[in-house]
Amino acid sequence: MSILIKNGRIITATDDYVADIFTEGETVRAIGKNLKLEAGRVIDAAGKLVFPGGIDPHVHLEMPFMGTYSSDSYETGTRAALFGGTTMVIDFILQKQGSPLRSALEEWKKRSNNNCVGDYSFHMAVTDFNDITKKEIRDLVENEGITSFKTFMAYKGALMIDDRQMIGLMEEVKKCGGLINVHATNGDMIDYLIAKHRGEGKLSPLYHYLSQPEITEAEASERFTDMTFYTGCPGYIVHLTCEGALNAVRNATRRNQKVFVETCIQYLILDASLYEKDFEGAKWVMSPPLREKKDQATLWAGINQGLVQVVATDHCPFKWEQKLLGKNDFAKIPNGHPAIENRMELLYSEGVSKGRITLNKYVEVACTNPAKIFGMFPRKGTIAVGSDADIVIFDPDEQHTLSAKTHHMNVDYSGYEGWEVTGKVKTVLLRGQVAIDDNKCLLKKGYGQFIKRNKVDNKI
Repeated sequence: MSILIKNGRIITATDDYVADIFTEGETVRAIGKNLKLEAGRVIDAAGKLVFPGGIDPHVHLEMPFMGTYSSDSYETGTRAALFGGTTMVIDFILQKQGSPLRSALEEWKKRSNNNCVGDYSFHMAVTDFNDITKKEIRDLVENEGITSFKTFMAYKGALMIDDRQMIGLMEEVKKCGGLINVHATNGDMIDYLIAKHRGEGKLSPLYHYLSQPEITEAEASERFTDMTFYTGCPGYIVHLTCEGALNAVRNATRRNQKVFVETCIQYLILDASLYEKDFEGAKWVMSPPLREKKDQATLWAGINQGLVQVVATDHCPFKWEQKLLGKNDFAKIPNGHPAIENRMELLYSEGVSKGRITLNKYVEVACTNPAKIFGMFPRKGTIAVGSDADIVIFDPDEQHTLSAKTHHMNVDYSGYEGWEVTGKVKTVLLRGQVAIDDNKCLLKKGYGQFIKRNKVDNKI
């Protein structure tokens, strides 16, 4: 069906103007003033913002972790994302140590194929780099459209690889035109501090935070930037949280190095005082943990300075009964936080509405930069003729309250319960189909497509 969106204020990473948008099939066919075109449906967007569908490049759906699985399936997670204005997510495949990358891909495909409501892609997390997995990199880039590879500098004994493996992976990924993502925290130091606190009987959620001090992230970020500088491989730090880690990136720019940086919505607006809520603090147990107020100020500044290119979520929800697995030991609390539905509205409310960022910067970090960095632009991440018709119609003035009672994520609490938000997603199009309208999802599971991605452009 063709759709004509009339009189909306169109916002991209660079533009801000009032016009009409005509979509036909899966793409945008025309943009202009007072378009005189027949359409199957006309949507009046007067007084509304119209921007590209959000892209969340950091989510974990149905992920096996700490003896359980994250509680959002590919169906519930991508549907909740659509309700929040996110039309595309990138999930992480976790290689099992001792197994090939291909077997991990097949395992994740079994969970995701024909189950997604919104569009999706994968990063490949490499937990065992050897001569066999080395040969799989090119196949994944060129034949599967998976062009980003994650490494963990933490979770020792499960996901962590050492610096020798990291260097080898970087050199191979660079040759194949890919990108290295990293969870940059010092796993050995964190392991030591966890054992120390447990040995002292300090078992509340607060000690999750105290076991991962800022220095563990700052040191690992510095080491990662040095390794990417040496190898010349494009590097992307996921969920960066703090001043010390961002200063490592600032230092890298002094030698003309480009390092991509992602933060997450929670690190911009929540802080470590939540861990003092005794066991309720388990709701916010994630890695890295929430930080301090001064780190929030650094991250907002980093967005405006162009040092932080992306705001994601690291959405990895666990129901309260799952969090209770760590009731008597913080080290057994499943790490993760639900936010896939809240990112776009919170970032607008706390960022644009409060004057911290511009509308153009909002679209840049939530939509356009993820598409550019991960090889999907201009198909995704912008509103332009020929681009996928992934479009959000947004009321900038509507006030509402976030709550587990009204969200669509498969989790029985909210990390933002009672949060007053200005700005609400009203209508969402995904590849030319109305996905969300009148607070209802009109798409069925299976509509979401796997998006093959192009090789990385390190010049954005």
